[in-house]
Amino acid sequence: MAGESGGEDVVAEYLGQNPQLAQWVETFRSYCESNKQWVARREFILRNMEAFPTVKPGVSSSSLDRLLSLSMVWANHVFLGCSYPQAVMDKIKEMGEGIKVQDPPVHKTTKDEFTARGKRSASAELEDDSCVKRAKAGPNELDSRPALRTAARPASQKLGPPPQAPAEHQPFFNRLYKAVAWKLVSAGGFGPNLDHFEILRSCVESCKQTLTCVFVPLKDITGLPAGRTQKEGHVCEIRCQTVFMGTGYGRDEAAARAMASKEALKVFQGRKVTVKICRRRYKGKDVDDLMLLDEQPRSQGFPPALSYPFQDEQLEDGSS
Repeated sequence: MAGESGGEDVVAEYLGQNPQLAQWVETFRSYCESNKQWVARREFILRNMEAFPTVKPGVSSSSLDRLLSLSMVWANHVFLGCSYPQAVMDKIKEMGEGIKVQDPPVHKTTKDEFTARGKRSASAELEDDSCVKRAKAGPNELDSRPALRTAARPASQKLGPPPQAPAEHQPFFNRLYKAVAWKLVSAGGFGPNLDHFEILRSCVESCKQTLTCVFVPLKDITGLPAGRTQKEGHVCEIRCQTVFMGTGYGRDEAAARAMASKEALKVFQGRKVTVKICRRRYKGKDVDDLMLLDEQPRSQGFPPALSYPFQDEQLEDGSS
């Protein structure tokens, strides 16, 4: 397949002659992909299978995982205008040579184009990039972080995510559920020796989003269980699209992030994940928060929130 002149007709004919291969490849289509995007990425996968000799239809492998990741990177670049390190860009350009995309989108990345998106888009992009911005001081300093709001609300409306927020976020987390499930299968299943953060990060990015990580020293957190006497270390909270996914403790930030990622991945072990609005404690007050949950019953309450993307002046006034 890699050496053929290509084209949608050629791919369709090839798959028609190999129905089992066609059925297997179709399982890699993402919920968010249009027909145009999927046809192009499917051709990318088929053209490059020969370059990964250990890739066998119906068999999970690290090589298959890498091929699928590169196919998503290539599609992100072609259809969304995403940029990656030069070595990666050179690799996907080489792998995608010969693939013809009909009427490919033209991406403008000038300063004026970004400015035209408006203040709301700019603040959202900054928030999405906040995984690399670490809050190392107490909760009071966390409050200075730009707040990401899923929708504008009148000042008189109840603080927190809007009622429609779970339904708006659910499609994304359905896609993420599939990505995580496949990633864990490729890694041999959920286990203690995995790089949980890397798995979670790569899955989220394959769905075209980023993680938000907030770190707070343990000594600065109030309301811990009575049995928690240790005051050294850090606590990490992980969110995606303002939805809380997991909290973890560790001796340093890396360990805390790894534990939070592990807790987040545990949620994906059930039959499905659900975004819900739940009551949590934040800065000593009960607030509504967006949370990602599985189907398991919970005998204990939720951990206190380290950040609150829906914060506004009302919360500041009420907590002073």
